[in-house]
Parts: sequence; structure tokens; C-alpha cells
Amino acid sequence: MKKQIILIHGGEVFNTYEDYIKNLRLEEIELKDLFRKGWKKTLALKLGADWEVIAPRMPCGENAKYLEWKIYFEKIVPFTRDGVILIGHSLGGIFLAKYLSENKFPKKIKAVLLIATPHTEKFEHSLADFILPNSLLKLEKQGGSIFLYYSSDDMVVPIQNMKSYERDLPTAKMCLFSNYGHFSVEKFPEIIKDIKKLK
Repeated sequence: MKKQIILIHGGEVFNTYEDYIKNLRLEEIELKDLFRKGWKKTLALKLGADWEVIAPRMPCGENAKYLEWKIYFEKIVPFTRDGVILIGHSLGGIFLAKYLSENKFPKKIKAVLLIATPHTEKFEHSLADFILPNSLLKLEKQGGSIFLYYSSDDMVVPIQNMKSYERDLPTAKMCLFSNYGHFSVEKFPEIIKDIKKLK
């Protein structure tokens, strides 16, 4: 049976629908941004035939709501198997951190990998209802091996967020880079290496 990864993408949140509409009107788009690319697209290929990567399209990623993501995620959970690896990038990371700190996951988790994940305490922009609970102990207890990936040149989620997770998840492995920005990069070989090393 293939080893399993669930990959939760990032997104944006707004306090009000009006804020979302305003941002939608002001947002500039370039053609190159419309092509799906990067390490997330090639993750399964790089890991090899022994792996399956499930990357659900979470609801309303451009104006995400935690409850909607929670409802949808819980429809995916029955398809997971013991030993699943959960990966969250950006908003997907704080979604997993919040969900796993507030809920008992029904399967044994091998690892949780959080990439460029905002922390309620240090993030400068609104996280709307993606607010972490006071304790991440439940995540730490059920999350298996926990990895946190940040880049010092990330203009979206500054590395100060990493410091808060260091305090809240003292057993997590911290991985700091200097040139990956918000991890919208073509290649991310370190994550492949870390996944393959998991026992």
C-alpha cells in the first residue's frame, strides 16, 4: 500500500466581504501567475511510485473561512490511513495547527510539516477565524514528527512567526532557509529528503 500525504494549500482571509471585494478589484495578475507550477505540483513525482499525494482544493481559497475548511477537511479524513503525513503551506499550515490542536485525529499521524505558517501572535495581517488556541499541546501529542519551514526572505510570513512556534512546539524540528521567499519555488528538495527519512 502506498504511503500517504495530504497537502493543504494556502489562501487568503478577510474580515469582511467588502474587504475581499476591494482586494479583488485592486489585485494585479500576470499571465505567469495563472500556470500551476512549483514543488507542490511535482511532490508525488519526486517522492516516487510508493507515495500518493492528495492535494484537495479547499473551499474559497481567495476568501477562506475556517469552518468551511474544517467541514471539507473532515470529508477527506475518512480516506486517510494510519501513518499519514499532513503538510500545510501558509494558511494551510495554520489550518492544520488549529485543527489538530482542537480535534482528535482518528488515524495515527506520522508527521506534520508546516511551511511558512503564520502564527496568531506574530502575523501582522488578519487571520479572521484562523486563530490558534492558547495551547498547541494536542497537536504536539498527536502530530508525530513535526517540522517547521521558514525563509528569512519571506515577505508574506516573516520569520518572527517561527519564534512563536518554537515556543509552542518545543519538540518540532525548525528548518530556516534564506532564499525560498514564501516557498513559491520550483524546487524544494529538503522537504523530499525529510519525508523520505521519516521512519
